[in-house]
Amino acid sequence: MPDLSLSLDQMKELDENECLLIDVRDQTAYNHGFIPGAIQVDLEKILEGEYVPPAGKKVILYCLKGVISVEAAEYLTQKGFEAYNLEGGYGKWLISSMEKEKEEVSAVRLDEIERSLRKKFHKNIFSRFAKAINEYQLVKEHDKIAVCISGGKDSMLMAKLFQEIRRHNKFPFELVFLVMDPGYNGMNREVIENNAKLLNIPITVFETQIFDAVYDVEKSPCYLCARMRRGYLYSKAKELGCNKIALGHHYDDVIETILMGMMYGGQIQTMMPKLHSTNFEGMELIRPMYLIREDDIKAWRDYNGLHFIQCACRFTDTCTTCRTDGNTGSKRVEIKDLIKELKKVNPYIEGNIFKSVENVNLNTIIAYKENGTVHHFLDEYDENR
Repeated sequence: MPDLSLSLDQMKELDENECLLIDVRDQTAYNHGFIPGAIQVDLEKILEGEYVPPAGKKVILYCLKGVISVEAAEYLTQKGFEAYNLEGGYGKWLISSMEKEKEEVSAVRLDEIERSLRKKFHKNIFSRFAKAINEYQLVKEHDKIAVCISGGKDSMLMAKLFQEIRRHNKFPFELVFLVMDPGYNGMNREVIENNAKLLNIPITVFETQIFDAVYDVEKSPCYLCARMRRGYLYSKAKELGCNKIALGHHYDDVIETILMGMMYGGQIQTMMPKLHSTNFEGMELIRPMYLIREDDIKAWRDYNGLHFIQCACRFTDTCTTCRTDGNTGSKRVEIKDLIKELKKVNPYIEGNIFKSVENVNLNTIIAYKENGTVHHFLDEYDENR
């Protein structure tokens, strides 16, 4: 088998009209960011012959690190196509793009990004951020909030929104932009630091060895990883004098969690806008992105030409599983797809799912749990005749 690797420099020399760039990561990873001009095709569809590239094109395939896409390039080469594997994949292209942007970055670029939140995205993003803070009483006078940044689009946007709202707020509060490194590979760490510089977010980074700790765990490693990361964030935030940690979960995370609980957990529950910590006295978790739609976050990202990491997990090339709520990404993707299908029939389905946990009628519930105690409708059934 000939060497099928293709460097970024070599790719730039090719005629774009003669090439087809294929991203073999899953749709979720592709939606978080892709090389301009690339189409998304699942790796399995290529290897099983379900997708056949157009004839006469030089096919360039990539994944996150240029690892699993090699197999697709080899398969297509055996089928008679001129196929190549992009060295370093999307990650290397992303780092290269950010290095180029460093040379061009200026106060003007930052001003454009911040102005977009005040103008173009004021209604759908900033106003909903402010509404959640007010409606759920998430920020109070003299709070010191650890804004937890994972490096993805949601947490980076949350950091900018906190900076913006502090300029307008009527009472004082403090912010610490906290980045926990659980054992990132070099690419992820570099992307986070570069974006923080670009967006003028003064991050505080602290390191842990969580990824090493869960490496050999076979049962629910993602759940354990999420629990450990949450604990480390609370602990560091408290050490820094904070009384709250802020996570970047958005509206779509909330409604997906509701359905996941029903369909896979056999329970009705939601992702709360704020929670008192049971293990760290005096600490509270808040979710100020609670009312912001994911599509609007993506629109802000793409409008400003920003690129963020999708998942910090170093054990998988296309990870969508590591979330701070402990839910597995594969099930979350299934729920996302289900909601899309339901929306075709009922355009109000997302709002109805969200409102369902605000309109619970206890008179029509068989049983419910409160503070660990189970209440059954039969307990008071005869007394209420």
